[in-house]
Amino acid sequence: MCIGSLAVAALMGLGGIAAERRSFAASAQEKPASTAEVKIDNFSFGPTAITVAVGTSVTWTNRDDIPHTVVSTEKVFKSKVLDTDEKFSFTFTKPGEYPYFCSIHPKMTGKVIVQ
Repeated sequence: MCIGSLAVAALMGLGGIAAERRSFAASAQEKPASTAEVKIDNFSFGPTAITVAVGTSVTWTNRDDIPHTVVSTEKVFKSKVLDTDEKFSFTFTKPGEYPYFCSIHPKMTGKVIVQ
C-alpha cells in the first residue's frame, strides 16, 4: 500500500466517524418515549392519581399476591386479569382524565390525568 492510499483510507475513516457523529447528534435530539408506572399492592393503586404528558405509556404492575385488573370507567382500556408480577400498559394519546378501577375489587380506584 502506498502513502497516497494510506492518506485516502485515513480520510475515508474520518468521514465515517463524522457521519456517525451526525447520526448520534440527530438521535440525541429526538424526544425519548415517556413512560410512567403504577404499582398495584395491598388492594390499592399507587400512586392513586398520576399526571402524564400526551404520548406517555403507563404500565401497571401487580405486586399483590392476588389477581387484579385495570379497567377504564370510560371503556378506553381494559387489562386481562393480572397475576402477581404481571403487567399491563396503555399509551395515552389524548389529553383528559381517565378514571379506572379493578373489576374484581371495585373499591380499588385510580386516575390518569393526561396534559
